[in-house]
Amino acid sequence: MTENGVYVYAIIPAGEALPAGGAGVGSPPATLRLAGDGRVTAVVSDAPPQLRARRRDLMAHQELLLRLSDSGPVLPMRFGVVAPDEASVRAQLAGSQAEHLATLRHLGRSVEINVKALPAQDSLAAVVAEEKNVRRLREEVRRRPGYEANVRLGEAVSTALSRRAAEAGKKLLHQLTPMARAVAAGPEVHGCALNVSFLVDRNESDAFRATARRFADANRERVELRVAGPLPCYSFVSSRSPQPTAARV
Repeated sequence: MTENGVYVYAIIPAGEALPAGGAGVGSPPATLRLAGDGRVTAVVSDAPPQLRARRRDLMAHQELLLRLSDSGPVLPMRFGVVAPDEASVRAQLAGSQAEHLATLRHLGRSVEINVKALPAQDSLAAVVAEEKNVRRLREEVRRRPGYEANVRLGEAVSTALSRRAAEAGKKLLHQLTPMARAVAAGPEVHGCALNVSFLVDRNESDAFRATARRFADANRERVELRVAGPLPCYSFVSSRSPQPTAARV
């Protein structure tokens, strides 16, 4: 048993090699190794002492997962999964081998791309030009300025911005969904009209992002898009495969 436990990065099919020059979390970066005797194996290292969610370690964790996905399917662990020892990792793999294999088949050589749609805040001129109610309230403010009139106008603008972003988000979802192998709605994010992750074949990720950018350019007066990825496929494993028996830090 290592002093601080065993850090678990991912589960991959047996027979896959570690990426050349790959390194783990910690300072200096931990040396990686494979743990597993069956048809799946875990990518692990000794856990560093006093593990914390430092940017350096978060980025090292994610970079390793993406490098692993260059050569095959990866069932990613979120940052901070630490098992007591390597024997417990092997036991968990043996007990859940079928589930892990099913998840790896589902993921294939895919990556996750997250898309958030927010109201276009620099589009007031378009809102005034296209929204009859906003124009009416603005004219009222000009004729009879006052606190209540300004509040009504502000609320109308905010409502219009949110509605326009939601409408654009629905169109974007309709356009991007056929390009993805699976879609997962993300948690509600304050100010976001849409927060969705897509499971995309790795070879198609550039085309997927380009499609999202073209949509953003064509709808800049209605929506602001934030596209993140490629990312490890976190959103597409939790309901399909159990996590290793481990302690999160």
